[in-house]
Amino acid sequence: MPKSVAKIVWLDAPEDHNYPAAVDYLSLLHGPDHAAELGARLRAAEVVVHKAKDIFRASGLSLLGVSNSHVAKDQRKIDKGIALSPILLVRGDGRLVIADGYHRLCAVYSFDEDAGIPCKIV
Repeated sequence: MPKSVAKIVWLDAPEDHNYPAAVDYLSLLHGPDHAAELGARLRAAEVVVHKAKDIFRASGLSLLGVSNSHVAKDQRKIDKGIALSPILLVRGDGRLVIADGYHRLCAVYSFDEDAGIPCKIV
């Protein structure tokens, strides 16, 4: 059951600065060339929606709490009705990599684990 009556608002597409952030992170996992290729594929991908709880389960990551300043900042955005950027995901070796948007995912999950999250996935 949702913990808040706040409506989670989303942008139609990820913000431009999300892609280089994703590539920077992915370069740690895949090297710069493959990361750049994944970044290009993410830019070209369509936005789809998946539930917050399913993204967490597929990623195997832990939920960050409100003590994390980035999660708290995104929770304040939700409370104020400020649109969040869709998250960027990469499938790989049996787990889902959150290339950009981990803090947004944690913030949304804390409001409603069943919330649909717009994302691009490759």
